[in-house]
This record gives sequence, structure tokens and C-alpha cells, in this order.
Amino acid sequence: MDTWLITLLLFVGSISLFYLFLIWNYGGWKRRGVPEAKSYPGIGSLPSLFTQKRNFLYDLDEIYRKYRDTNKFVGAYSGRAPMLLILDPELVHRIHVNDFKSFHDNEFGDYIDEKSDIIAFNNPFFLRGESWKERRADLVPGMSPIGIKSIYPVTLEKCKRLSHFIRDQMKTKAKEGGLDAHDLCLRFTTEVVSDCVLGVNVGTINDQPSTLLDMIKNLFTLTPSQIIYQLTIAFLPSLKKYLKATFFSRASTKYFFDLMADSIRLRRQEQSNKNRADFLNFLLQLQEKKKLSNTILTANAMTFLTDGFLTTAHSISNCLLGLARYPESQEKLRAEIMENINEEGIVSYDKLTEMPYLDACFNEALRLFPPVAMNSKLCTQPYEFVNNDGQVLHMKPGEAATICYYSIHHDERYYEDPEEYKPERFLPENGGVKKYREEGKYMGFGDGPRICMGMRFGSTQAKAAIVEIVRNFYVKSNPKTRSDNLLDKKEFIPALDGGVWLDFEPING
Repeated sequence: MDTWLITLLLFVGSISLFYLFLIWNYGGWKRRGVPEAKSYPGIGSLPSLFTQKRNFLYDLDEIYRKYRDTNKFVGAYSGRAPMLLILDPELVHRIHVNDFKSFHDNEFGDYIDEKSDIIAFNNPFFLRGESWKERRADLVPGMSPIGIKSIYPVTLEKCKRLSHFIRDQMKTKAKEGGLDAHDLCLRFTTEVVSDCVLGVNVGTINDQPSTLLDMIKNLFTLTPSQIIYQLTIAFLPSLKKYLKATFFSRASTKYFFDLMADSIRLRRQEQSNKNRADFLNFLLQLQEKKKLSNTILTANAMTFLTDGFLTTAHSISNCLLGLARYPESQEKLRAEIMENINEEGIVSYDKLTEMPYLDACFNEALRLFPPVAMNSKLCTQPYEFVNNDGQVLHMKPGEAATICYYSIHHDERYYEDPEEYKPERFLPENGGVKKYREEGKYMGFGDGPRICMGMRFGSTQAKAAIVEIVRNFYVKSNPKTRSDNLLDKKEFIPALDGGVWLDFEPING
């Protein structure tokens, strides 16, 4: 046989074997009696993870919409890795709440270990089993209503600084095309969280560069190495047992460990602050009680910090965006605010937590742009799902059920005009947010035992900022802000493509 023919046969054989490798896993869901979404060789059902042409949530949403009317769940693939997408809100609620023991852990915890990322590994979101239970029990008391109320004056002080800063910025930057609302809100949350957690005044509510601010901005922005890791694991799923991810870079880890060390040193030197009712004192007391290492102490502090910086900033700017687009909602909220201002000229903590329209406005922003847009719950004990056709799927420990919160939040079957900002959906007379959560249709902060620990703290600082801005300014959408809700393809936390640019017109001159 001629050499060229042998070479050709070897080449064709190699290509054929490689192709078989790319599609080998596909069809696995069908063999288990589960409908299966279309997949591309080696790429799977979520091509945007590879092409980066749009946010990958749109791929999930297309699958969701294609199968939602006829199925409670559907099989798909991320690269070559199988994934089960849950489509039914009742199942969503069962996974989070009723049958929590069967889905105790978040799959994201599979992708890291203590060596790859010490900070993320110790965050309750990633922790698993008894470790999660113990860590959450340790930290939850630090987020008590009494503790948050005690530091509420700090939040109010930062709100006033924010208001003054907006006035100054509108005088100097109004002609440049409005203000970047997310940057503005991130400067605010950075000051609030740093002061409330570490007792440190970082001074970011200004237009000066800030190393801390730069570090925070990079925390949840996908780096090239993280994208490569995602693609590698999608292509070779078995590698996740050996190859772990890094959410916090070495530079970020060192920076925040040094910041924490400096904060502890200053706190121990300053006698006047030793009784300050903030999270740092709470953590120091916890360290003494539980004999925690400084590494664990820092990781615990980072739980409070990272859960409060970016996600809260996004929720504030997205709420302001909704109010800017819908002036009638803004006027309703302003009227409610003015009714609740006390003789000291502020909205007290107790009143802040009792304002139904403010709460509805905030929750509607979280519905449109949920901070955690999807999650995969790891099966921790054998479980059965029954589809609409009666077909039973036997889930095994180690498999995961993926829930796209974004798709459920934008489903017109549950929310009329889902792309519109309509706070009235969540008013008490309409059942409030509780009704939607109990139906498995709202996961602004997640649900069940693993609901976001920082929910109360984050919503308090967000609502306080919204109150301060709306009472002092008419908020208007700048022409630089797009009119639809297209998601930025580069951001892990759902954010409006092009950013949120707003104009602020002072109410009293």
C-alpha cells in the first residue's frame, strides 16, 4: 500500500476518533429517558461559553423557553459535561427548601480547594456538608438585625457623602454624558462595607484612583485564565478532580490579607474602638472563642466584604435605572420616602425596613438583574425527578441540577411584561416577594437554608442609598444608556451592556 494512502487513512482515522471523543457523552440524557437539547461537537449546548459573542445566559434561556411548556427538566451539555436544567418552579422550590438535604451543596464548591483559593474555599457559598453548616452558624449572628441597626449610622453618614459627591460630579461632568451609576455605587458600597466590616475609612467616595476599588472591580470579571479553565473543564470534565479554579488571584489574596492584618493591628491598638459594634469586633471575638487562625479570620472577613461590594453596588444602580426609566414609580417612591422622614431629617432603620414600595422597587431590580443568575445544586443523596410524561430520572450523588434564575425571573408566564420595571408586582396586597419565593419563581437572594447570609446587610445599605438619592435628586436615564436590558457578555454578575449612565437633577437647587 502506498505511503500516501496509509498517511491518509491514519489522518482520517485520527479525525474520526477525535470526533467520536467530542460527541461521546452526547445522547446520555436520552438513554436515561430525558429530553436532550441540541449540542455541537465539543461545544455542547452553550456555544457562547466558547464564542463569547453574547452572555451565555441567553443560551440557557433559549433551552429553557424551548422545553418549559412540555417538560419539568431537560438535559444539556456544557462542552462535554452533562448538565440537567430544571424548568419547573415547584421543583426549584423543592430543591432549595423542601428537599434541601438531597441538594445540600453548591456545585461550584467542586471547582476549588484550599490550595487553589483560600479565600473562596472558606466562603459559605462554596463550603460543603458540615463545614458549611458550622461556618454559617458562626457567621450568621454577625448579620443580626441588632448588629446591622447598630452600624446604620455609619451607612447614613456615607449616604450624605454620596449625595454631596453626586452634586459635585453633576456640576463638573454633566456635559460628558451623565455619571456611571455602577462606579458611583461601588464607591459608596466600598466605603460602607470597609467601615462597617473593618472599621477602616478608605475614602473612595471621590473621583480619585483607588487600589482597593480596582481590586474589587476585578474580583468578578472573568480573566483570560479563568475563561481557559472553564473551557478546559467543559472539554474534559474529569479534570475538575485534579485541576482547581482560582476566583481570587494571588495578587488579590495578598492584598486583602494585608488589608485585614492592618485592620486587626489598628483595632488592637485603638482602645476607643474595641467596643465598636462592627463586624471586625464580632470576628475577633469569634476568633478568640473558636481559636481560629488568622487565615480563617481573614477568609471570614472576606465573606462579609465580597458579598457586600459588587452585588450591592449592582442592585443599587439597577434600581436607580428602573426608577429613571419609569418616572411614575420614582414619584411613588419619593412620596413614600417623604412620609417616613422623622424629625431628625432621616429615615430610621426601623422605618427603612417597613417601607413596602421601597422594598418592591428593590426586589424588582433584583428580578430583572439577579446578582446570582444561575446555580447548580449538587445531589447529596439519591433523588427522583418525575417529568410531565411520567418518566422518572434517578439522580445519583455527585450529579447536579442547574437552575437558571434569570430565565425564571424573565418568564412571562409568571411575570406580565417581564422586561418592564414594575415594582407593584411585589407589593403586599399582591402577595409580596414571599409569594413568588414560595412558588419557586423569585430567587433574588437564593432561597432555603443557603439563602444569602448578607441579604439583610446588603439590602439595608442599598435601600439607604436609594432613599438618599431619590429624596435629593430627580434621577433620569442618560442617552448613553441603552433602552433594553441586554446583558454585558463579559460580566459574570448580570450587568447592562454599555453600563448604566444616569443624570441627577437636584430637587432643591
